[in-house]
Amino acid sequence: MGTTKTYSNGEITVIWKPELCQHAGICVKMLPQVYNPKEKPWIKAENASSEALKDQISKCPSGALSYSENQQ
Repeated sequence: MGTTKTYSNGEITVIWKPELCQHAGICVKMLPQVYNPKEKPWIKAENASSEALKDQISKCPSGALSYSENQQ
């Protein structure tokens, strides 16, 4: 399958599949403190709560963003 990149805030891991991304920009509009395509890494999951990340990820139209719960 294609490339998968992961970014964690400690509680959850954000999973990004670049080949699915349609660049709708909803992630950047909802959580600009997390998603900044001009920076590397472009996702800084530690800059938002797990609930805010889950809410934003659920609105990703392409399914390029998903998450998994980290083991505590």
